[in-house]
Amino acid sequence: MTVITKEYLKQELDQLNEKQLKQVADFIAFIKFQTRFSQETVDISQFANLYQEFAQEDRELAEAGISEYAELLNSEGKY
Repeated sequence: MTVITKEYLKQELDQLNEKQLKQVADFIAFIKFQTRFSQETVDISQFANLYQEFAQEDRELAEAGISEYAELLNSEGKY
């Protein structure tokens, strides 16, 4: 198996004709484009862990908010 180095690739490029060089140039442009627009894969378990971490606090805040809202309505005589 041949070890791929920059020097090896340069030697290979020197042996290509114009049509082959165009194909290599197109492939390089594709790789650069793909790299620029590819996103890292998202680890769903990270989101699940964050959700679990904050779920209880969110519930407590929501319940406190509902209680305060009900008290506000009662104080205004609309409840």
